[in-house]
Amino acid sequence: MNILKSAALLVAATALVAGSSVAATAVPVPDPDGTRVTSLQRTAERVLGGDAEPVRVTADAVTYDGLTVTEAPKGKVSTEALSCAYGHLCMVVGGTKFDFYKCQTWELSNWTGDGPFVNNQTPGTVARFYNQDGSVRWTSTAYESGTATWDPIWFLRPC
Repeated sequence: MNILKSAALLVAATALVAGSSVAATAVPVPDPDGTRVTSLQRTAERVLGGDAEPVRVTADAVTYDGLTVTEAPKGKVSTEALSCAYGHLCMVVGGTKFDFYKCQTWELSNWTGDGPFVNNQTPGTVARFYNQDGSVRWTSTAYESGTATWDPIWFLRPC
């Protein structure tokens, strides 16, 4: 077993023993080809279905064309604690913060649980959340904030 694979297994085992999620930290984890990818990037790839390509990856954030993914603040996050710039749609899903700021349809996967959202786009802008078959599950008209149930959300169009 090579050293990179051993390190990845050690990180995963430590997280399991501690009762935490590896995806909740930005620890670099080696890919099979030896490149280093943060666990935050792995989380982003998992929930975006792997279709979007990041344009910038740091230990604290993964940035796509129109989306920034970061760790959510620790503990229970309220809509008041969820910072969201004007013109953006933000939400917390599974301990990860998603900050959408480009009008396009995003394909999603593995969105589960409940979490806060803030639709801080220009007044009247409607964000649409879709079922697997493409039908609208629910909408949010800016400005609006609250708590949403993410499962199952398969597609999202912020505007």
